[in-house]
Amino acid sequence: MNVRTLYHTARGLQGLAGTEYESDVSPPLQRRLWLWRRGFLSRSDAIYDLDEESAQDYVNDYQRFVRTKRINGTWSVALSNKLLFHRVMQPFDEQRMTVYGMVADGSFHSVDAMAERSELTDGGSVVAESAGDGGVVGDAGDEFSRAEGRSHNAAQRVVERLEVEDSLVLKWVHGGGGNNVLLCSRSPDGYRVNGEHHTEAEFRSVVANLDEYLVCEYVEQGSFPDELYPETPNTLRFITMYDEVDHEPFIAAVIHRIGTGDSEPLDNFTQGGLSAAIDPETGELGAGARPPAHSGERVSWHETHPDTGTQIEGRQVPGWQQIRDSVLEMASTASFLPYIGWDVIVTDDDGSFSVIEANSYPGLKSIQVHGPLLADDRVRRFYERHDVC
Repeated sequence: MNVRTLYHTARGLQGLAGTEYESDVSPPLQRRLWLWRRGFLSRSDAIYDLDEESAQDYVNDYQRFVRTKRINGTWSVALSNKLLFHRVMQPFDEQRMTVYGMVADGSFHSVDAMAERSELTDGGSVVAESAGDGGVVGDAGDEFSRAEGRSHNAAQRVVERLEVEDSLVLKWVHGGGGNNVLLCSRSPDGYRVNGEHHTEAEFRSVVANLDEYLVCEYVEQGSFPDELYPETPNTLRFITMYDEVDHEPFIAAVIHRIGTGDSEPLDNFTQGGLSAAIDPETGELGAGARPPAHSGERVSWHETHPDTGTQIEGRQVPGWQQIRDSVLEMASTASFLPYIGWDVIVTDDDGSFSVIEANSYPGLKSIQVHGPLLADDRVRRFYERHDVC
């Protein structure tokens, strides 16, 4: 075992232990020991149907936390670093969100500079904020030089952007799993961050204290995901694997995540959102699974949304064929990354979508709540080739 592998194994074990320590599920000690010997955390016992035989078909928590991290090797940074992933996605510009810049130690660093500058023009003029108090108005022909003269103050730039966009997403460059994501919007009485009210001074302070956060466009979801639950963005999660024998990627699993009152402002399954399996061939949704809210409870299943009554089971993702084929094309282009968890938001009924982010070792509870991944022979062979199981 080399130093890099040893390091990642140690980090994986640390994450595994920390997750178990924070678990809100407490099975009897004998059951917990049974789970640990087979690589599962206590929380998994409330989500999976585990017995001596079925446990062998699930990717267990040890395998997920420790071994799946190794699959992409040194290239995993192309997914774990969101700014680098944004660059990797450049050939698919229509499917990637705009990243206006990065907040770092109080300063603003432009990323998609053309998108930044396009908002400065209004009727042939450019407004440029200097480092001082005043603005400068000039001809569009001087756009580049005037943009360079704008304030580098992060809070000022984010406030200016919100004057144009109304909503933004700020996400940590290195974060994953929905953590460290701030949904920011203007409101009549100030600003809101993840639903909580802030005065302008408070909001500026929040932004000023961020470090290495991307300032991204807020992608408006289409009518289909909006009907499922309008209070959160509702995303598709694809897991693609690259088959080194057939030299092609394939979809190991795909679900539709749907927010609830418990998971707001996001659609995360672990925070109480729903996970509905999608038939990879037809795009049809199954019933939505909801994780247990309290110890001793089990997963609940919902044909309709528990908060709104909207039908879930039997609905079909619009433009499914185009979405599926496009994701496989992206996975093929990134074949040096054999294992990717894609977060996709449907933006129209014609198969249009945006990739919100991608993960190098995606969480599996929202996937395997619908059945063990290793029951699929092709998936099992993939994991075996990469020493996961």
